Amino acid sequence: MLFYCVSITPRLKYILDFIGNELQTAPVHLTSSLEEFTKYNGAKINYSDNRITQSEIWIKPSGLLFEKGCKEQVIECFVTNNVKAFFKTDGDFPFDIFAASFYLLSRYEEYLPHTKDMYGRYAHANSLAFKENFLHLPLINIWLQDFKKSIVAKFPELTTHDSRLTLLFTYDIDIAWSYKHKGWLRNFGGMLRSVIKGQWRQVKERINVLRGKQKDPFDAYDWINKLHEQNKLKPYYFFLVADKTGLYDKNISPHCKAMQQLIKDHAIQYPMGIHPSWRSGDDDDLLKKEIDTLKNITGHKIVSSRQHYIRFTLPQSFRRLIDHGILSDFSLGYGSINGFRASVASSFYWYDLAKEEQTKLLLFPFCYMEANSFYEQKFSAQQALEEMRQYYNIVKSVNGLFIMIWHNSFLGTDKLSAGWKEIYEQFIKEIMSAKQ
Repeated sequence: MLFYCVSITPRLKYILDFIGNELQTAPVHLTSSLEEFTKYNGAKINYSDNRITQSEIWIKPSGLLFEKGCKEQVIECFVTNNVKAFFKTDGDFPFDIFAASFYLLSRYEEYLPHTKDMYGRYAHANSLAFKENFLHLPLINIWLQDFKKSIVAKFPELTTHDSRLTLLFTYDIDIAWSYKHKGWLRNFGGMLRSVIKGQWRQVKERINVLRGKQKDPFDAYDWINKLHEQNKLKPYYFFLVADKTGLYDKNISPHCKAMQQLIKDHAIQYPMGIHPSWRSGDDDDLLKKEIDTLKNITGHKIVSSRQHYIRFTLPQSFRRLIDHGILSDFSLGYGSINGFRASVASSFYWYDLAKEEQTKLLLFPFCYMEANSFYEQKFSAQQALEEMRQYYNIVKSVNGLFIMIWHNSFLGTDKLSAGWKEIYEQFIKEIMSAKQ
């Protein structure tokens, strides 16, 4: 397929690479030669201000892909094919799908002045997806389905392939155990707080766990492994290995032998990545140290990551990951609400808008995290199950990439998360049986 435009820019090349891969058509060749385009007899797209031939799909550019830097964009959403779109333009498709997709994928709006949430993160309420009520949709995938139909209708001889639904289950191990292996000082402090608050059940539970009379409530690892084996799953694990604890870093010390053994046991069976601590977000040397710590424990090079509390700032956070050898990151989602932060259910390479270049960092966006359902959205276990089904079904409808985040603390015996372990198992069994 031939794609014509007057000027070939890094932004245009980037989004065409992504869209070409998603459409799974014949390779897309990019040209700025009017003569080459005119003479070409196969499938072709004209991305310029005027129609050139009748045997083309013409889309008039909105201009975003030929700009440099970031500025406030005039965005007016409208409905087409029952979903929202923007950058309305002339041509054979109702909007500039290339510019609109780039705007969402690049997280353009996150480079503009914006309000931070209580954790200093980009607040989801700033986003176009939230304001226009399409945060719950992988809008780019839906657009591309419609665009593919338009291409095939115009050029029926074009060879196309359908993508396949991909499921990826991931776990963040923020606090490996609730009571065990924390040391006497932390356990004493925790017990004292429980006594002051009159939480006698927790006091008794802590004592029983430390005496070996009861299993730690966060110790769900055997149960999770069995669930994986039964359903032939190969999930990702992200371990927090900060040297020091803090307000948001409450992990077990990576110097603890039990913690090291837990990490080693999982590294043998599953892909593993770093879960950079909160403190490392402000300390580059600390980030490197934590990556090296995990590498030394596992004996493997660490090339994947997910930010603790989904704390990152563009472009600085992703640049630092690249500098330290990280090739794939699983942080693209919100730590305050479930949905599609980049409006896509596909992996894609991060585009550094400040440098105007595609990077080698591959992003894997998630759409569901149980902590969002529980803490932020205040859902019951049954409501969370319905929410998981909703996201799964919409991703399945576009044959996209479905990624979830769970924590071991929700899958153990902690009374706070009673019922969540059961709905997680039910959900996995439902979708796995549907695949057979």
